[in-house]
Amino acid sequence: QVQLVESGGGLVQPGGSLRLSCAASGSIFSIYAMAWYRQAAGKQRELVAYITSGGGTNYADSVKGRFTISRDNAKNTMYLQMNSLNPEDTAVYYCNAARVVVTTKGQDRDYWGQGTQVTVSS
Repeated sequence: QVQLVESGGGLVQPGGSLRLSCAASGSIFSIYAMAWYRQAAGKQRELVAYITSGGGTNYADSVKGRFTISRDNAKNTMYLQMNSLNPEDTAVYYCNAARVVVTTKGQDRDYWGQGTQVTVSS
């Protein structure tokens, strides 16, 4: 059984940086592909980035060059380093552990964190 808890969200000015963390319980953390999703008010949830159990990564076009996803299997923790933030990045960010495969919107049977709010505003 995997439990996920996000942290690190908050209010930041445009151009600023934040690092999100996702702490996972369970000894099987290392076998899952992990992903960050986000959902802005009034919009559908979207895949931001994912990292495979082997360390391969993929990013949405909107965050390429600005965000970096990483994982530390020894600490059962995944991270999202977010640089050059802009107001369009404002959303609730969700940690996800894919039960089978990473999908564009995520699946109900995946493991999900409760979300952390990121607000980019002057």
